[in-house]
Amino acid sequence: MNAQAPPEAAHVLLVEDDDGIRALVTRILRESGYRVTGCRSGADMWSLQPDLAVDLVLLDVMLPGVSGFDLLRALRAKGTVPVIMLSARNEEADRVLGLELGADDYVAKPFGRPELLARIRAVLRRASIAPLPAAAARPEALAFAGWRLDLRSRALVDPEGAAVDLSGAEHDLLLVFLEHPGRVLGREQILEMCRGRLAAPSDRSVDTLVSRLRRKLEPPEGAAPVIKTVRGSGYMLSAKVVRA
Repeated sequence: MNAQAPPEAAHVLLVEDDDGIRALVTRILRESGYRVTGCRSGADMWSLQPDLAVDLVLLDVMLPGVSGFDLLRALRAKGTVPVIMLSARNEEADRVLGLELGADDYVAKPFGRPELLARIRAVLRRASIAPLPAAAARPEALAFAGWRLDLRSRALVDPEGAAVDLSGAEHDLLLVFLEHPGRVLGREQILEMCRGRLAAPSDRSVDTLVSRLRRKLEPPEGAAPVIKTVRGSGYMLSAKVVRA
């Protein structure tokens, strides 16, 4: 029915307390080839989670009981399923909070069908970039140049064993580099893989984010930088990555 139907019928979990919006979004997604499970609260979501294999969560911010932001925190503590926040509030502070808490994108209501579908496709596409080999068990951590990134807790530890705080955007950028060691990544590629984290996606925002991450990965005096600039091309992680 839809030429752009998702491969293998991606499964979307829709958490929305407005019955009319939930029914409308469910119909739009099903007509576009997605499998959809809808619910109206955090309690309903958690009751479904143990039995559902979900590819993406559409999560309303204003929900009865626990807010969407609190549910997002809990989802990020449990794993890395892609999450798009939905909200009638389009204030910058709310968008930034959602992205910093780990949302992959933030869509303001009212939204049109083309925009919603485009954002869903983009998030699912980013989530599928350079996946780990299917036959290999997902590692618990990635080690590089004496550093260690725990993939479950999202915690970064420096070569001396001290924890280093990362924002959501910095964590995702570091993960992009760790999944492409020794490969030059252009700004457009980094934009595509981190777009949901960048409040104002642009080459400048990429450079700023890389600069912030570099400062936190500052090597000992005289040592080569972990992230190198390749003039005219982009950036590259120079360290060897070991999956643990």
